[in-house]
Amino acid sequence: MSKSIELLAPAKNLECGIAAIDHGADAVYIGASRFGARAAAGNSVEDIKALCDYAHTYMAKVYVTVNTIIYDNELDATKELITQLYEAGADAILVQDMGLLNMDLPPIPLHASTQTDNRTVEKVKWLARLGFSRVVLARELSADEISHIHHEVPDVELEVFVHGALCVSYSGQCYASQYCFGRSANRGECAQFCRLKFDLEDANGNVIEKGRHLLSLKDLCQIDRLETLLDSGATSLKIEGRLKDITYVKNVTAAYSKRLNEIIAHSNGRYRRASLGKCTYTFEPNLNKTFNRGFTHYFLDGRKNDMSSPLTPKAIGEYVGNIKNINHGSIIVAGTAAFANGDGLCFFNDQNELQGFRVNRAQGNVIFPQKMPTGLKRGKALYRNNDQAFEKFLTNKSSERKINITMQIHESAEGKIILEACVGNVNVCIEEQCGTQAALKPQTENIIRQLTKLGNTPFECNDVSMPYGQLKSFIPSSLLTHMRRNVTQKLEQAIRKAAISHRESSMNEATLAKGQGSNNYPDRHAYLYNIANRQSAEFYKMQQTHATPAPEINMPNNALLMQCRYCLRHALGKCSRQTGTNDTYKTPLYLRMSDGRRFRLQFDCLRCQMNVIADK
Repeated sequence: MSKSIELLAPAKNLECGIAAIDHGADAVYIGASRFGARAAAGNSVEDIKALCDYAHTYMAKVYVTVNTIIYDNELDATKELITQLYEAGADAILVQDMGLLNMDLPPIPLHASTQTDNRTVEKVKWLARLGFSRVVLARELSADEISHIHHEVPDVELEVFVHGALCVSYSGQCYASQYCFGRSANRGECAQFCRLKFDLEDANGNVIEKGRHLLSLKDLCQIDRLETLLDSGATSLKIEGRLKDITYVKNVTAAYSKRLNEIIAHSNGRYRRASLGKCTYTFEPNLNKTFNRGFTHYFLDGRKNDMSSPLTPKAIGEYVGNIKNINHGSIIVAGTAAFANGDGLCFFNDQNELQGFRVNRAQGNVIFPQKMPTGLKRGKALYRNNDQAFEKFLTNKSSERKINITMQIHESAEGKIILEACVGNVNVCIEEQCGTQAALKPQTENIIRQLTKLGNTPFECNDVSMPYGQLKSFIPSSLLTHMRRNVTQKLEQAIRKAAISHRESSMNEATLAKGQGSNNYPDRHAYLYNIANRQSAEFYKMQQTHATPAPEINMPNNALLMQCRYCLRHALGKCSRQTGTNDTYKTPLYLRMSDGRRFRLQFDCLRCQMNVIADK
């Protein structure tokens, strides 16, 4: 039996959600008006309902993020919101706050957000016993670790990130933004502490690295490793980017959908797409042409040296050539790239700082900037981080998604014309009384032509059959048109109904139990609990776990601000396991912000983890 595979795309808003579906997503995730881990990406229940209706036409799904920690005075509003999302047709909600499991929620599937810090078999088993039907795994896991989790907990769907921005801390375990700026990452208000410049100092104040973005990572890109992830047990392949614009969503979704289709086509039936419909595009997807900080596989193959982007946290874009010559008011670029008015170009100056400029006019490989950049020299590598021609393609209609259906038409003994339409397991039928006029000549060609005029519908049909031979009664084209419209409307409604029925049937007994399961919390990996309300406190009490309030409630002295698998010592070639030698500088090491605040680095080599600790 083939395994259903889901490409999961982000939706900043309704428009982005529809674009994601149109460009090949099997599911989208979107934030509601409140309680999503991107506070700037909220949407009304009405818009989410409209997105659900559209997605369900393709048997695609809509997941809503309710994955912030929740305060006591927000519990009733959260319950009300989840009830409204259930009634709107949402297929699942993503959850961080365990207090929700102590509440009387509607029977909607629960997904454990990556904010619940899901990095071990023990944690995933615990979440499964609590009733979570899916777990979003930590971005830091290797293919072997994902495979091990799947082997040990085979009945839980595993969602993995495949593309987009990387947090340097395990998700849900970062309190640096709250500590420094009063903006909680666990409340959807991350201030991107990890993208700032830092000095790295030893215990004597000696500067090891000066003014670099030492915690800033490249962007994740697993497009060439999707098969590895599928073979490891991943069910859902997730694209990051709920703050990204529509052109990003279109390009990245299309790129991954095309690659996934290629893998499935050669899988000998092992895998299949989770939704209906095939996409045709008016453009060739290119991941280098949308926002990225350079790409990495992160820890998929274990610890590597290509993870960070210390020179800049900004988008570099695609390499377009080196500077051949600089004239008064113009620049000649060596290479084959074509440029357009409005292109955004950038380069690293002699201080290794990213410097950008805009193209005012272009003639072949000669570009005329709006303002000549001061740090540009011959031989410098040039990058394009805004491709105007490509963006123009994507601002227009750039994809069409059609569901291939089959039709059968025949005549009953009572003289009624019966038309059936089918896709997968969904089948609908309509019948109409026809006149008594007999057909004087074959109608097959006209019947097929009229029934396959499906341009304004989600469907296409290349298979119209007449199982009992030629129809004897004459069928006017107007009647065929009427029947075609009715049967496609009925089929569309039936597919949506089947999508909702699938949501209800996925509510297994464990999900319905909602928190009545295990009381063995897997605390040996120093998970922090993020308890911010009485329901959450009661939940962990039932788990027989002694837990302290979330740092948003009570920030302790010398707080553990980040837990990172990424390690600066390794990145700088100073890891004792890597080099076999001891450090030559005095520990502990510190990160220093430009305003003088310091953060102590603790290297937990037993767990191969770097901790960032508030230095008070």
